Amino acid sequence: MRSITALLVSAAALCAVATGASAAVVCNDDGDCWHVKGHHKYKPELKLHVYGDDWKWKGHKHRWREHNGHGYWHSGVWIDLG
Repeated sequence: MRSITALLVSAAALCAVATGASAAVVCNDDGDCWHVKGHHKYKPELKLHVYGDDWKWKGHKHRWREHNGHGYWHSGVWIDLG
């Protein structure tokens, strides 16, 4: 019985850690998309679209962009928000 309880406690702890980290895909109106870790708030006037990490962009006319830090792509230039 102890091993079952320990297993259930371990599984619950693992689920709590796994669901604590969030990620998303963000795209702009220019078709640039990038991956973000955590939850970022962007001003509505930036016209960015935030999708879940499991978003399937097959069939969309988007291009994947790499970046460092927190920010967004605008007209092909990375704007760093710090």
